[in-house]
Amino acid sequence: MALLDPQPLHPALWLAAQLTRGTTPCVDTGIPVFSRQLPGGGWPQGQLTELLLPQPGIGELRLLQPPLAAQKLPVALVQPPLSPQPLGMELPPEQLLWIRNTGKPADSLWAAEQILRSGSCGAVLLWQQHMRTEALRRLHLAAQCGATLFFLLRPLAAAQDSSPAPLRLALRPARGGIEIEFIKRRGPQRDTPLFLPLTPTLLQRHASVDRPVPDPVTARSILSELVG
Repeated sequence: MALLDPQPLHPALWLAAQLTRGTTPCVDTGIPVFSRQLPGGGWPQGQLTELLLPQPGIGELRLLQPPLAAQKLPVALVQPPLSPQPLGMELPPEQLLWIRNTGKPADSLWAAEQILRSGSCGAVLLWQQHMRTEALRRLHLAAQCGATLFFLLRPLAAAQDSSPAPLRLALRPARGGIEIEFIKRRGPQRDTPLFLPLTPTLLQRHASVDRPVPDPVTARSILSELVG
């Protein structure tokens, strides 16, 4: 007899033609058509998720805005390429932890790992240009220590590299929004990109409003604040 659905036997099993449901908790993307394309129906918690970009600022933060705005714990931005704007992310400034670029990638990796292991933040966004496989594995293991949303933003060229991340998405700008290519997911391959229109952020709708940007901290100064 053909096995129609192996997932009742074990949540880690699925047919190639179906998205896995699994047991990983997920956070709603706020975009139903997008959520339906993700295993579990949302952004996975406690796992490494890769967003691969041709360049920063193509709409990736607008894509992440709904789950970030829903966080009760702080949101950590580790080595962002541009100064963060809390208003644009629809977050109160005091909820945003900005860890600046120290010029040493190892410090940023260390900071992200400590935050993930401590469980002190609801979400962590880490920007990196070059990553070794062993560093990816360490971060993925650290993410599995809790239920933090963890996004690693890397150049699009890294799509050719191997990665332990269960979910890898390539984002490209498109007129009125972005196109999402599913490089890796636990489910069937999607041959065509998914187009998502992106609405303006609060920052764009209220460009004249001036809000303070949180002061950055260096990677080595956060440990006592986060993990005591």
